[in-house]
Amino acid sequence: MATSSFFIHPSVGFLALGLALPFLRGKEWRYLLLLPPLLAIFAVFTMGMGSHCTLNWLGATLELGRVDAFSLIFAQVFAVMSLAGMLYALHVTDRLQHIMASLYVAGGFGCVFAGDFLTLFLFWELMSIGSSFLVFCNRTRESTLAAFRYFLYHTAGGLLLLAGIVMRYKATGSFAFEAILPSQMEPYNWLILAGFCVNAAVVPLHAWLPDAYPRGTVTGSVFMCAYTTKTAVYVLMRGFAGWEILAVAGTIMAVYGVLYACIENNARRILSYHIVSQVGYMVAGIGVGVAMTINGAAAHAYAHILYKGLLFMGAGCLLYAAGTAKLDKLGGLAGRLPWVMLLYMVAALSISGMPFFNGFISKTMTIAGAAEAHRTWVALGLEIAAVGTFISVGIKLPYFAFWGGKAPDMTRELKPIPWNMYAGMSILAFLCILQGIFPDILYAYLPLPMEHPYVPWTFWNVLQAFLLLGFSGLAFYLLRRVITPHEGLNLDLDFFYRLIGRLALACISRPLAWLDDIWTNAYRTVGIRGLLALASATNWFDKKAIDGVVDGTAYAVGGIGRFGAKLQSGDLQRYIGMAVILALVAFALVWYLG
Repeated sequence: MATSSFFIHPSVGFLALGLALPFLRGKEWRYLLLLPPLLAIFAVFTMGMGSHCTLNWLGATLELGRVDAFSLIFAQVFAVMSLAGMLYALHVTDRLQHIMASLYVAGGFGCVFAGDFLTLFLFWELMSIGSSFLVFCNRTRESTLAAFRYFLYHTAGGLLLLAGIVMRYKATGSFAFEAILPSQMEPYNWLILAGFCVNAAVVPLHAWLPDAYPRGTVTGSVFMCAYTTKTAVYVLMRGFAGWEILAVAGTIMAVYGVLYACIENNARRILSYHIVSQVGYMVAGIGVGVAMTINGAAAHAYAHILYKGLLFMGAGCLLYAAGTAKLDKLGGLAGRLPWVMLLYMVAALSISGMPFFNGFISKTMTIAGAAEAHRTWVALGLEIAAVGTFISVGIKLPYFAFWGGKAPDMTRELKPIPWNMYAGMSILAFLCILQGIFPDILYAYLPLPMEHPYVPWTFWNVLQAFLLLGFSGLAFYLLRRVITPHEGLNLDLDFFYRLIGRLALACISRPLAWLDDIWTNAYRTVGIRGLLALASATNWFDKKAIDGVVDGTAYAVGGIGRFGAKLQSGDLQRYIGMAVILALVAFALVWYLG
């Protein structure tokens, strides 16, 4: 292995933890969960720009570490989120969850620092395996089915990516992961883009996300909301900036996600649809492709990981304490879970773009960049999505969970929330506010230089934000009876995916069932009769051959015995006479043969 400058790969600690956990004993092993995140934070904030790490393997040079402005900003927020997530999960005793979370986070770091497609693909698949198990570890029938569907989606995406990588290598002779220009529209580049878009939950390839995330474990979904889609945003930003199709797809994502979030009942499913919507901002910014929108996408990814992790932590606390995350079964919890409500509202105001919170300094950058690039329809679509975001996540979810509800059960028994869950939430809430008040803390790490640095704190930006939020509040008041939570599952495009799955299963199972019927009939008419004939022959052989030989042998032995018994009369003369006769017979035989 060759290295230059100072570089510690942040994945090392998580991989070591995942391998060591099955062999650790006692209860203190849980505190080891905090060591890999702390090592990752140290590694990320001390590594030098331009550092790299390569490995020669089977004749190929794998670039495991490539440190530049793009990888560094994502690695920083990944490291911070890993600490908050591990702290939030500190009370969990299920080792499998921690093992898979460690491997999953390691995969995320590996993708961020990958300098070639082979390395990227290996860590990409590690993320897929780890995240699938984080859904499966909930150990319910629904979570098992969702984990299976999730794994199938990501297997399909991984195969698209692998096919594109192999075809690209055959055409170019290189596995290097570099920027792909919009003019390079070869089929293999489209395959790579499709593989990335599956993980980015680009509509209509998004159905795995609102299906799996609400069914994952409380702590597993916190990790998943932070890494999979944002890793996809990173690779799209590095590989496909300026592709017009991403501007279109991102705008559709932003609007589509909030529309379904507004009609959902399950809190974690609402937040899952909002991942689709918020990632749409990032994908659209990447598609527009100018410095401000790419920086806005990077800043929004950073801010999104913090406030979306906090949102899922808040929803996870509701599920942990009350046993449900369905809004129609909650209500009246503001006084009983005041800290959960307060910390959740920090995240809700952040995602809504409220001034003094980090969503305000990142979301507005992308919208302003699209407007300056004369992509008015993109900017308008993102503004519409912002309205839906505040309605669904900023007002609807907390209103029905903490205050409203048809008939809040004030006598509901609530499970005490561990201190570590509050601690993990507090870290993210603090950072959401800190970045909102001091945006340069985040802006200092933006990957591209801009001719005119973006200034969020202007009178017009603040006024526009408050006007938009006020209009959203009025819209909720007018529509409060229309979007009241109710029992039910909205499958959106997942309905067609499941239908296709059933049809494919039917197309496979029915011919196989037809063949099985033919074989069953043939077995009945030929096989069973043959077995009966064989059994009859075996029975005959047993009676005639085996029993005959055994019985004949027994009869002969018995006759000899009886003859010997007669000889044993005790008469010496008979014995001597018999001996003489035998001697004469023997003498005659010898004389004759001689």
